[in-house]
Amino acid sequence: MDAEEPEPLTGAPVEDRRLLRARRTRDALATAALDLILERGLAATTVEAVAERADVTRRTFSRYFTGKEDAALGFVRDDGERINALLRARPAAEPPLVAYRRAVCAWLADRENPAWHLRPKTRRMITLVNREPALFAAYERIRVDAQDESVGIIADRLGAGPGDLRPAVVVAAAAGVLTAALRAWACDEGDPDTAADDLADLVERAYDALNTEAADADLHRTTDE
Repeated sequence: MDAEEPEPLTGAPVEDRRLLRARRTRDALATAALDLILERGLAATTVEAVAERADVTRRTFSRYFTGKEDAALGFVRDDGERINALLRARPAAEPPLVAYRRAVCAWLADRENPAWHLRPKTRRMITLVNREPALFAAYERIRVDAQDESVGIIADRLGAGPGDLRPAVVVAAAAGVLTAALRAWACDEGDPDTAADDLADLVERAYDALNTEAADADLHRTTDE
């Protein structure tokens, strides 16, 4: 049975049922792409094989993803959206860099909807991203999309107008720290049962390092003056 036609969801509004069906189909495609690429390799995985594994048509695949790389990294896009939702919910009085950091830490601490590092196979996929140019390009597009949205959220918080560089600078710094921590964690080849697996701790230490560098730079600037 095509995943576009799951069992009826009785008792839910029509629009809710439609959205849930779409979400199930998208998740099935993302899971199929992730599994197949890890099983066969990127070159040996086709969009047709992904659609077949998810029990949908090739045409259905195209309604959700632009390619197999985009589908396999669906979890990255989903978590970017979750971080931005948490960022929007931060108190207006928080400085933007603090708000972004706390949004990231809330994402990592959520056990009801675990961040990708707590879900099976995603660490292997992130490691593969660094070896496969096509996957890396897809990852970068997803990352840039999420950061562009973050810039808009920070701009609203600051009341920033066109030409104001503050939102872009804040996001570049905060998201850059997160990216550095994620890559260090994913590529760590030590004991998987040690602190290398505690991504939340690694991210906190990375943000502390940024704050320390900023404080040192400010101290030197003041001294020079």
